Amino acid sequence: MMEQLFKGKHFITLEDWTKEQIETLLKVSSELKALFYANTPTPYLLYKTAFLMFFEQSTRTRNSMESGLAQLGGHATFLDTSTMQISHGESAKDTAVILSSYGHGIACRNCFWGVGNKFIREMAEHATVPIMNLQCDIYHPMQALADLMTIREVKSETKNLKVSVIWAYAKSHKKPISVPVSQVLLFPRYGMDVTLAYPIGYDLPAWVIEKARKNAKAHGGSLTITHDMKEAYKNADIVIPKNWGSWVTNQSTAVVDDLLESNKMWKCTEEMMRLAKPDVKYMHALPADRGNEVEDSVIDGPHSIVYQEAENRLHTAKAVMAMTMGDK
Repeated sequence: MMEQLFKGKHFITLEDWTKEQIETLLKVSSELKALFYANTPTPYLLYKTAFLMFFEQSTRTRNSMESGLAQLGGHATFLDTSTMQISHGESAKDTAVILSSYGHGIACRNCFWGVGNKFIREMAEHATVPIMNLQCDIYHPMQALADLMTIREVKSETKNLKVSVIWAYAKSHKKPISVPVSQVLLFPRYGMDVTLAYPIGYDLPAWVIEKARKNAKAHGGSLTITHDMKEAYKNADIVIPKNWGSWVTNQSTAVVDDLLESNKMWKCTEEMMRLAKPDVKYMHALPADRGNEVEDSVIDGPHSIVYQEAENRLHTAKAVMAMTMGDK
């Protein structure tokens, strides 16, 4: 029964996964984490291969996938797409069909606005192995799964937990909306009271908000939208202050513009953290734009669980691969 549920299943968005399936992923993640700490071998994907296609830079995602598959007994091949025939126009279909015939899984990061998710879904349409989304322009399911695992490790109960997803000022690059989108869609399914806070102009797509509200109604959570930063921090159990780009309202690839510069005050500071509950936890998908998104004293302080969150990327990635990749 387990094989029917998971073997060959694509991992593009957690919206395609039932709560029961996500619970299984979390259980397997925790088991793999315990075995990792015990230095116990986990050869669940012995001799299996996966291809990791990256259209852009990565630290946690690439290394959690590469080391994770090695720890499962398999091998991951890193593919810089600028060196693939994709850069000469080869189609997603042809790429997916060929790589499927060479191995047991294909994972891809493509965050180009209006392109990434369509590319990954086109591969999924033609692949004969599971396609894993390593972040696209809309979703980042690997990150959201690790975030959920981390929250459940530090909080005994998720129901009515106030989790604030807060826009923060950064100018390193125009970041995708995929992390906050995945969080506001997933967290209400676990009864969390999610507050989404951002300056006007950094809206998420209307369909995301509509779906998040439906998820909240179905599972006893809630979604509140505010443009008041302090309101988001007030009495929060978890704060996730992170930048995302104004892609919904402005498709320009320019990193710095007047809208961004007018919102420098949207920063996670010790003053803001004092508005939250005494045992509040600070999370961030990383890399953080230190000094802009967050003060060092916060990200390096006692409320921060960013390294625990980052480590869990390894264990959740291993769970996704172990459950979806299998004998051909």
